[in-house]
Amino acid sequence: MRLRVKRSAAYMDAIRKLDTGGHVHNRQAVEALVAAISEEFPDVTIDQHPIGIVSRCYLGAPYEVHTLDRTGNIIQHYKSFEPLPPLLTRGRALALHGQYAFVEVYADKVIAVTSSGDTSIVKG
Repeated sequence: MRLRVKRSAAYMDAIRKLDTGGHVHNRQAVEALVAAISEEFPDVTIDQHPIGIVSRCYLGAPYEVHTLDRTGNIIQHYKSFEPLPPLLTRGRALALHGQYAFVEVYADKVIAVTSSGDTSIVKG
């Protein structure tokens, strides 16, 4: 039930910062992002957190999407022709859809999140 709740402004802002590219060389930025995810889901165990987050990448061509893994330690930008890790592939098409800000990928579902923080479980 907790995963259906609208995402907070702080969480949304932290995810948006993936596009700045600063996290690549700034360990504090990565740690802040990991903290934002933990704060968003305080009552959810780590194994129930998203496996990863997939979002449209605005760094420009040839990049298409970027991902964040469960621990938040690996943030990867993918070019349009590069495959995503198998579990995150389910979120790519939705992340590229203009209606969603990003997609949280779980073991058993995919949750699409709009720019206002509203959530939709779109896949079981």
